[in-house]
Amino acid sequence: MRIGIISNLYPPHERGGAELIARRVADEFAHRGYDVSVLTTQPYSGWESLVLRLQEKHIERIYRFHPMNIFGIENIGKKPFLWRLLWHAIDAVSPGVRSVIRRFILEEQPDVIFTHNLKGIGLSIGQFIQETDVRHIHTLHDVQLTVPSGLLMWGHEYSFLNRSFLRRWYEALSKWAIGSPQAVISPSKFLLDLHTSRGFFSNMETHVIPNPAPPVTVPNRAEFRSGPLRFLFAGQLEEHKGILFLLHALDAWAGTRPAPTNTFELHIAGDGSLRAEIEDQCMRDDRLIFHGFVALDSMLKLIAAVDAVIVPSLCYENSPTIIYESFAVGTPVIASRLGGIPELIVEGENGCTFEPGNESSFLEALSHITNDPNVCWAKAAQIREMAQMYALKGYVDALEKMIE
Repeated sequence: MRIGIISNLYPPHERGGAELIARRVADEFAHRGYDVSVLTTQPYSGWESLVLRLQEKHIERIYRFHPMNIFGIENIGKKPFLWRLLWHAIDAVSPGVRSVIRRFILEEQPDVIFTHNLKGIGLSIGQFIQETDVRHIHTLHDVQLTVPSGLLMWGHEYSFLNRSFLRRWYEALSKWAIGSPQAVISPSKFLLDLHTSRGFFSNMETHVIPNPAPPVTVPNRAEFRSGPLRFLFAGQLEEHKGILFLLHALDAWAGTRPAPTNTFELHIAGDGSLRAEIEDQCMRDDRLIFHGFVALDSMLKLIAAVDAVIVPSLCYENSPTIIYESFAVGTPVIASRLGGIPELIVEGENGCTFEPGNESSFLEALSHITNDPNVCWAKAAQIREMAQMYALKGYVDALEKMIE
C-alpha cells in the first residue's frame, strides 16, 4: 500500500510536536513495508522554491515547496495583525495548491493520505484531496481550525474575537476548506469535543488516539541525587507557554523556604521570541540553566536527570509531546490542568496538575515533588510501565486498522 503524509512543517523544519508525530508515523509505516511519501513546505529561497520538488529520499520520499502567500508560516508570529489576517485568508483559499496536490498524487499514487496541520501549507488541501479517489484521514493537533492562531488562551475563552461573527466566519471557511475526511483522529477527547461542539466533523468517523511516545531507547533514571531540586521546562519560549509565570513562581517558592531546602535548578530547553530575555535572566541567576534547542536524544537524557518536568501552559494544550517523552523516561510531570493534559496525568502517580497561572495551586502541586523527591524517583519504573500504552507500535496498529 502507498501512503501519503501531508504536514505544514516536517523535520528539520519544526515548531512543535505535530511535525514530530508526522515524522514518527511516516518512519514506522515505512519500517512496516509501506511505500511512504511526504508533502510539506520549505522556507522561501527564491522563485524556484515555489515549485514542488522531490528533495529528500530517506526512508520516505519528501517533497517540498513554498506556498504562494505573503510570507511563510515560520514568520507569522513576527507580523502585524492585519498582515496575519490577510495571510490566513490567502492560506484558506490556498492559491496554486490544487495543482501541487494533483502533481503529488499523480507522482506517488497514494492509496490513502494522512494530513496533519495544514495551516501554512494550504487549508483547502482537504477539499483538493477529496476531489480525487484517494482516501483522506485528518489528524487534529490544535485548535487552528476554529482559532486562526492555533492558540486558545486560558481566561480569554469569551473574549470579543472568540464570541464575535469573525470567529463564526472563520470557522465556516475552515469547514469548507477541510471538507469531509473519511476519518478524523484526535489525540485528546478535549480537542475532539471542542471541534464537534462548534459544528466540525458531524456524521464523520472520529477516533481519539493519544500521540505516540518517541520510538527510541530511553535512558533509565539513575538513583536519586542529593543537592538542589532539578526541574526542566522544554518548549517554545513564548508567554503562552508559561515560562515567565514559571520563573516567577519558582522564585516565590524559594523565598518561602529556609535554606538549604529552597535551592533548585531550572533547566530551560527551547527557542522562541523570549529567548533573549530568558538568556539574560539565566546569565544573572545561576539557578537557571539555558540549553537552547535540544535534539531528542539529548532531551531524553536531560529529562532523565531532573526531578520533574514542568508544563506551565497558559493556553489550551492538546496533548504535549514533552509529556509523552517524560513518561517514557519515567520522570513525573507537573502541568497546567488545561485542555487535554488531564487526560494524560494520573494525579500522584505520574505527575500532578494545577490551575493555570495560579501560583498557590502550582506551589501545592510542586510540594508533591519537593516534600519527598525520593518517592517520585521510586515510581520511575511504574511511570515507564504506564507509558507503554503510548507506544508508537500501538498507535500505528490503530492506523492500520483504519486503512485495512
